[in-house]
Amino acid sequence: MPPRTNPTARQRRLGAELRKLREAAGVMSRDVAAYLGTSQAQISHIESGKNGIGEARLRRLAEHYACDDAQLIDALAEMASERDKGWWEEYRGVLPPRGLDLAELEHHAPYVRTFQVVHIPGVLQTEEHVRAASIFMEPNLPEADREARVAFRMRRQQVLDASIPYDAIVHEAALRMRVGGPKVARAQLDHLLRASERTNVGIRAIPFAADGFAGAGYPMQYVGGVVPQLDTVQIDTTHGAEFIDATAQLNRYQALLERIDRTALPQEASLDLIRRIAQEL
Repeated sequence: MPPRTNPTARQRRLGAELRKLREAAGVMSRDVAAYLGTSQAQISHIESGKNGIGEARLRRLAEHYACDDAQLIDALAEMASERDKGWWEEYRGVLPPRGLDLAELEHHAPYVRTFQVVHIPGVLQTEEHVRAASIFMEPNLPEADREARVAFRMRRQQVLDASIPYDAIVHEAALRMRVGGPKVARAQLDHLLRASERTNVGIRAIPFAADGFAGAGYPMQYVGGVVPQLDTVQIDTTHGAEFIDATAQLNRYQALLERIDRTALPQEASLDLIRRIAQEL
């Protein structure tokens, strides 16, 4: 089977984790190739996500690398065994690949924590909010493409139906943005209040008056993995979603998120703030 031309972020992550295990064991890729009876190029393709790997071979490699973390091995084996294509594949060739990678990441996550300063978290946006934002940012986008993006954003909200913990911290600046005008903005705030009634959804706010807050430049989405080694931070850039999974960076973002968490209002006070802002519209 020829190598994949454009592996997904999840496929690349599986390969990267196998490379980490090999490097931690001090084993050269040529030695792995000899051990498996394959070529060094094949090992390179596996570690870059361009080629898949079966569960049996993955477990054989983990044993060869003397990895005794059973939970990590099981998690990687599950990733290697995935064959079914998710709903996001319907949009391949229509939407940017990184958006599809984000949907796949959320789909497999056991929990999500997000912090936003000037945007409502994507999976908490209303259809009207998404459409208005798209019209403002890309006024010349063909209507069919725009509606595909709106539909895709709405389908991403399935992650809330999966009953995984979804905790959002939103700065007051985002809550006061009148995206689409007062009517659309008010409906968006009402939608946040309804979403907060879900037992798995937490919505908290950081008011302008919060003392000592200096994290405005660090919006992020922290997506939990089945094991901590598979956690991922997603940040938005001008060219789309960016994924961060280096251990040192994950630790950094975790610590930052904890400081942000301590700054946010309790949920009930946060909902009161959202109600007050809605009444002002």
